[in-house]
Amino acid sequence: MDFDLAPPTGVGLLRIGMTRHAANTALDSLRSLSAVSESDRPGQYVFRPSGLMISIHCMRDMLEAIELGRPLSQTDRVLFQGVDVFALSAREVFQRMGEFTSIEEDPDDDASFIAPDLLLSFWRPFAADDEPEEEQGYFFSSVLLARPGYYDPPAQAAEPLQQSS
Repeated sequence: MDFDLAPPTGVGLLRIGMTRHAANTALDSLRSLSAVSESDRPGQYVFRPSGLMISIHCMRDMLEAIELGRPLSQTDRVLFQGVDVFALSAREVFQRMGEFTSIEEDPDDDASFIAPDLLLSFWRPFAADDEPEEEQGYFFSSVLLARPGYYDPPAQAAEPLQQSS
């Protein structure tokens, strides 16, 4: 199954801004009933038979972010504008994403990247750009799609609340 990242809207049935209940229902629909993982945590994350992890992050009864973890097989793919974010090397994903938007190294983690205009972030445990044998560093391990303001520092995120008072 293909999972198309559609920032800032969401991924498939999971839509940023939907209620926690609706997000839980959508997440549950992504489980494979023929191979339910013992690792699943209803309302938090599911693992598909491919190994793809799909996680939801809710606050104030609202879906704020969706995270997808690299599958073990290609039966599930995570795509952005045709770019398979887990099948291509992190370096190639970075280069291809740069054709669509600005993407920058996370200032706190040189193995992670953020596309701030798209509210997408890409993570791997360490950088091993030239070592395909080091899968955990050569490929991205997860991608996170978030709501506007998700990456703002706490003081900046509180500003709109203070201005509306």
